[in-house]
Amino acid sequence: MASLPTHVRIVEVGPRDGLQNEARVLDVDDRLELLSRLADAGIRDIEAGAFVSPTRVPAMAGSAELMRRLVRRTDVRYACLVPNETGLDRALEAGCREIAIFTAVSETFSRRNTACSIGESLQRLAAVSRRADAEGLRVRGYLSCVIGCPYEGPVAGRAVADMTEQLIGMGCYEVSLGDTTGIGTPADIERLIEIVTTRVPVDRLAGHFHDTWGMGVANVWAALQCGVTVFDASVGGLGGCPFAPGASGNVATEDLVYMLNGAGIDTGIDIARLIDTARWVCGRLDRPAASKVTLAWRACARA
Repeated sequence: MASLPTHVRIVEVGPRDGLQNEARVLDVDDRLELLSRLADAGIRDIEAGAFVSPTRVPAMAGSAELMRRLVRRTDVRYACLVPNETGLDRALEAGCREIAIFTAVSETFSRRNTACSIGESLQRLAAVSRRADAEGLRVRGYLSCVIGCPYEGPVAGRAVADMTEQLIGMGCYEVSLGDTTGIGTPADIERLIEIVTTRVPVDRLAGHFHDTWGMGVANVWAALQCGVTVFDASVGGLGGCPFAPGASGNVATEDLVYMLNGAGIDTGIDIARLIDTARWVCGRLDRPAASKVTLAWRACARA
C-alpha cells in the first residue's frame, strides 16, 4: 500500500463523457461556457468533445466548431475523443493537440460501442496512435468494463493488464481504467491495480469510476492507496454510458475534490466555483446535480 500523495490530477470528463448521455443536448455556446467555467475553477485537464458519429452520439455534434471557437488557455489541456482515423482527420482540422482513444475488455461491449471486435478496435487505434504521434499529438487511452461487462459479467484482471499494456505500447502516455458499469468495490479496485501493475507502472494509470452503486469516491480512495494519482470525474455527476444500460454518471468532480481536500491532498481546484458550475450546467440540462456535495452545499446556504 502506497502512502497518500500530496497532489492529485483530476481529468474533467463532464463536457464529453457527462453530456453524451444526458437527455437534453447543449448547444456549442453552452458547451463553450461550461469549458470556461471549469477552467476558471482551476481544472487543468478537460475532455472537451468527441469526433464521433452525431447520429450515435447527438450530444457531441458540433465538436469541430467548438474546438475552432474555443479560446484556449495555455495552462489547460483540452482533449477530444477519437474513435478512428476519420475522427482523427476531423480533430486535426479543428486544431486538437491531444486526443483520447478507447476500447473495451469485453467483446460484446466493444461491438455495441464501436461496431467491431476487440482485435479490430486495437488495429484501428494503433493506426490512429501512429498518425497522432507523427503529428505531435498527446494520446490518452481509455479501457472500458475493467471490472465487469453489462452483457458478459465479470472481467478477468489479466485481460485488463494485457490490454492496458497494449495501449501503452501504442504510445498512450496513460491509460484510464474504466469501471463503466460502476459495480466495482474498493476490494475489486485494489485487486485489479495489483494485477495491472505487474505489467504497467502505476504512474501510467488513471481511475475512471462510475457511481452506479455509490462506490465512486470509495473506489478512488482505494486506488489512491495503491499509488494511482490521476482520476477522471464529471462535474455534477453527469452522464452514464449509452451502451451500458443502467450505468450512472462518473464520480462527481465536486464530491471527489471535497474528499481529497479533507485528506489534505491538493487538486488546485476551487470547490466553491466548481459547485457553482455544477449547479449552472445541471440547470441548463434541466436536471438536479447527482453530487452529494452540491446538494449539501445548497442546503447549507439556505439554512
